[in-house]
Parts: sequence; C-alpha cells; structure tokens
Amino acid sequence: MDEPWPTPSPEARRLLRRGAELALHPRPEWTLDAAALAGTRMEAIAADPVLAEGVRRTTTANLLHWAAANVRSPGRRVAPHLEASSLETARDLDRRGLGRTALDSYRTGQGLATRRWMAICFELTQDPALLQELLDVSLLSIATFIDDTIDAVSAALEEEREQLHGGSHAERRALVARILEGQPVSRARAEVRLGHPLTGPHVAAVVWTALGADPLALEAAADALARAGGADRRLVVVASSASRWLWLPMADVPAVADLAGRLAGHPEVSIALGRPGRDLEGFRTSHLEATAVQRMMTRVASSRRIARYEDVRLVDLLTADPARADGYVADVLGDLAAAPPEIHDAVLTCVQERFNTSRTAERLYTHRNTVIRRLARADDLLPRPLAENPVDVAAALQVLQWRGAR
Repeated sequence: MDEPWPTPSPEARRLLRRGAELALHPRPEWTLDAAALAGTRMEAIAADPVLAEGVRRTTTANLLHWAAANVRSPGRRVAPHLEASSLETARDLDRRGLGRTALDSYRTGQGLATRRWMAICFELTQDPALLQELLDVSLLSIATFIDDTIDAVSAALEEEREQLHGGSHAERRALVARILEGQPVSRARAEVRLGHPLTGPHVAAVVWTALGADPLALEAAADALARAGGADRRLVVVASSASRWLWLPMADVPAVADLAGRLAGHPEVSIALGRPGRDLEGFRTSHLEATAVQRMMTRVASSRRIARYEDVRLVDLLTADPARADGYVADVLGDLAAAPPEIHDAVLTCVQERFNTSRTAERLYTHRNTVIRRLARADDLLPRPLAENPVDVAAALQVLQWRGAR
C-alpha cells in the first residue's frame, strides 16, 4: 500500500509554484535535447531522426506537464503524462524492438530535469530548512511522476503488444531487420513472407514527415517514387508513425528534379535515397546508404527535401562532426561563404567543368562574361585563389549548399 503523500508547508508550496513557473519558461542553457539522447543506450534512437525527435518532444513534454501541474496544485502528486504524441513515440520504439530503451529515455529525462530543477531551487531560497523541505517534496514528486508515467506507458504498450507484434507489418519489419543485420535467411522463404523479390536490382529509400503530419503523405511519396522509377511494385516497412522504409526493383535512382515535381503537393515529405544494389547485399547496402542520407539531412538542418547518396556522399563525410565542418567551411571559403548564391553556383560549376567557362555558362544558362566576372569576384573573397585550392573550395561549397542556412 502506498505511503501517505506528504503535505508541504505553505511557504514550500509557494516556492514550488514559483519554481514551476520558471520551469515552464526554460532558459537556453536548460535545453534537454542533446543530453536526452546521450549515452550508448540511446545510440539506436539518436541514429534515427524521427525517433530522436519523438524522444526529445516526450522529454520536454514530461517536464512541462510536471511543471504545469505544480503551478496549479503545488506539492500534490502529479498524474502520469499520457498524451497521444508521447504514446505514439513509445509505440514506435516498441515496434522497433526498443521498448526498454524507450523507458530508459524517461529515466534519462528525469536525471536531466532533476539537475535543472535543483538549480532553480537554490535560486529560490537560502533558508537551509526551507530549501531542504522544498527539495525533499519536489524530488519525491519528480521521481514518483516518472515512475507512474513509466508504469502507465508500460501498461498501455502491454495491452497493444499482441496486436503490434502479431500483424503483418511487425512480421515484415522483423524479417527485414534480420536481413539488414546480415543474419542468414532463406531467400525463398523471405520472398514469400515479404511478397517482394530479393534477387535483381534494388533502390532503397527512407520517406519521412514531421511528427503529426498527414500520414497519407507518406503513401503519396511511395507512389511518386514508384512512378518516377517505372516500378510496378515496392516493399514498404513501417519504421515509425512518421517514416517508412522502401525498396523498389529499379536499376537506377530517380532524378531529384523529377521527384520534386511529383511531390510538389506534399512539402512536408522528405526522401533519402541509396544507390542501386543487387540481391540481398544490395538490398542491405542501399538501405544503409539511404539512412545515412536521412541522418545527414537532419544533422545539417537542410531545407532540401530530397537527396541521393551518390550526390551527398562527400557532404555526409564532411559533416559527421558539425562543429569541425563549420570550421572547415569558414577556413576554406572565408568571405566567399557569405556571397550571393549565384557566385557560389558559378564557382562550383566551374570546378565541376574543369575551369571551362564556356561549358559553365551553358550549364548556368548565363553569358560567359557574367561567369568570368563572378569567378573574379570569388577570387577577391577567397583566402586563396580558386585555381590554387579548387578541391577544398568545391567541397566546402557543397557543405554550404546543404546546410540549413542556405
């Protein structure tokens, strides 16, 4: 039987309400985003942008739920937080075999929030007795709230688990996971269970939207991919509520411009594409490339919505460490980094065309003299002349084109 819930003094309740009001308007240094996904236990979640965003939202929502409850009724036991988006994130993690990790994220969030909360408490009072009472009551409240929320989420998942793991989507996801992990599978049996051939060519894609977006947009993106590649079938695996893994029997990757035109009515959808591969190994490697592209697009906060691995492989490598990538761009480009896009395009195209200004002008649909003037302006802005450092300049410009600032 639960022990009686403590009743704090009026002064402790007043400070608890004041602290909760401060927590509802967190300072920049209190951000939980990066730390909530730190540690080896969270690596699998941090590697998937959709799952990572769901965990970040859940962590923040739990903190705000607890704070709002203590503004209304300071010191009272806080009811579990079971809003729809948080439950959906827990379901997504459970479907991917990360149910325990999902609950670990609640504990991680509790530890982070507790440290932020203690900093608030030490600002509210210097009275030792009152500070001790405030900490005793509030830390018990936070710990109990997280315990109650984990219990409630676990119960909800347990009720749904049979349905989640008994349906065709879950079976397909489990089989695909074995293939992606390189485990031995019977090709013939796998093809029957997946309803999709594993011989021949494959192009893998990851299609995702913002959390809460229309899920029908994901199906529209899958249709657009198939039409663009002339594929009459596709394999779709539900990775989460806001993302899908796709494989299409195509020997070539569709052009970005073609896909962008077909998806003009769905600006909320993003697509990452791997290179074509063959048979089981190609099925696996094309998917790994597509997920690498998805992570890169999320990492650099790119405003572009469609990317192919063959086009961004170098950018993926250069931006693996965002801080070092920023330093590289600044060192190589200098003032050119802030130049207008038409100068960037002239420089990058000129390097790609091996400094042939006539072909550069044709590709850019502009006059050769205009290209020459833009290249001269670029040399004025660069720390070193373009001709002395073309490879680094082209690489840095590609990073700049994919970064969100562009």
